[in-house]
Amino acid sequence: MTKKKEESEEVLPKKEIKEEKYKEHKEPVKAYFSNERVLTESSDDARELYNQSRYGELLDDGRVQLSLTEAIYLLEKKKLVAYDSRNKLIDFESFLKKSQKKEPNFWVRYSVYKDIRNRGYIIKTALKFGADFRIYDRGVKPGEDHARWVVFPVHEGSSLTWYEFSAKNRVAHSTKKKLLIGAVDDENDVTYWEVRWLRP
Repeated sequence: MTKKKEESEEVLPKKEIKEEKYKEHKEPVKAYFSNERVLTESSDDARELYNQSRYGELLDDGRVQLSLTEAIYLLEKKKLVAYDSRNKLIDFESFLKKSQKKEPNFWVRYSVYKDIRNRGYIIKTALKFGADFRIYDRGVKPGEDHARWVVFPVHEGSSLTWYEFSAKNRVAHSTKKKLLIGAVDDENDVTYWEVRWLRP
């Protein structure tokens, strides 16, 4: 197992974000919190979030369905405003509390999601692969090529059994992706461990 520090050029190097260019006069996209997903309004700005940086999934009616991690990231970046079912505005803290009720490990997962997005990578959920997230190489969008990594966020103080560790390894190996463990410390800094198969 090889540890790759944050500064590593090989695994997820940091770089200045070059997100989609929003004109100053553009308003944040409106979205509505619904159970474990967030649905945007049907608008050109919402579709631009999907088309430019692959946030969410584009629905047939023109709206974009966002995961909780995608939505809170866009909320924090002020590219999104969120409302509840009563059309009441939800601020960042309220959104975080709602999300943590749905997913107890939400803050750790969000810390990894945010760190990877801030490095300029596209990151998507990977539940169907049995992982938390999948990450695409820079410049690659989902649908153009396969993800390079699957990533499992963990708090640095948590522990994994060998069985759990082996299961994560099998998920990556069976999907032909590299395995990353994203360890979040108490300051919300993330260190990545890349795990590789070795033949003796």
